[in-house]
Amino acid sequence: MVERARGALGDRLRALVASEQLDLARAPDDPGLIARDSPAWAVHADFSAMMIGGISALLLQMLHPRALAGVWDHSGFRDDRLGRLRRTASFIAVTTFGATDTAERAIAQVRRVHDHVTGTLPDGTPYRADDPALLTWIHVAEVDSFLRAYLRYRDASLSAAEQDRYLADTAVVAEKLGAADVPRSRAAVADYYARILPELRADHRTREVAAALLAPGDDPAAAAALAVASAAAVDLLPGWAAALHGRLQPAAARPAIRAGADGVSRVMRWALKAR
Repeated sequence: MVERARGALGDRLRALVASEQLDLARAPDDPGLIARDSPAWAVHADFSAMMIGGISALLLQMLHPRALAGVWDHSGFRDDRLGRLRRTASFIAVTTFGATDTAERAIAQVRRVHDHVTGTLPDGTPYRADDPALLTWIHVAEVDSFLRAYLRYRDASLSAAEQDRYLADTAVVAEKLGAADVPRSRAAVADYYARILPELRADHRTREVAAALLAPGDDPAAAAALAVASAAAVDLLPGWAAALHGRLQPAAARPAIRAGADGVSRVMRWALKAR
């Protein structure tokens, strides 16, 4: 009975990110884009860190006006939250674990999509999804969030050198997508945030997109897990980002949020070992 429940939960989690449909085969002599001994393999294989970090990354990314505009103008964010998370998870998995040619094809497909994502900000400023500086922001917000979630909910002992290698290894994918001047260390990420902070802001559109992202959904079982993950994702934000969102967590609430997320993370890891 327990094993049946464990297997069923594991199958539901895999379906959530469509992991069964991905081609992650890699020949022994194929180095891929990211080496097998890279810390990225451990970080990107942890389901709960990727889920919590992924939601937190989206909250962080939307603070940039051009990133927000791309979501607002070109995304069905109100009814495709899981689709967005699933596509991101699939791309990360293929470019991390997959064969070189499979990863290169996935990158080429994303670049083709970006070629058609253009528009104008409310103040009249044009934007393009293939803007190298914007791609760097999207990448940094993403990998920094994944790494911080992994450190908090999986392995806080990951050394500073391993954290820097994670950032350096994943920068390769960002550069292939067209990003420029990608930070490759924790210190470089901190410097990058300090430089870009004056460009970030939140308005009524940010609040609407964030509310749609954090909405519980209709499936009661999924809603409970997403509520815990969403609270943990908000808690994971840098303080300045949470303040921009108007979602600073009271210090007294943080232990309960983190304990809940840690418990859900343990259950998910247990379920995913079912087979």
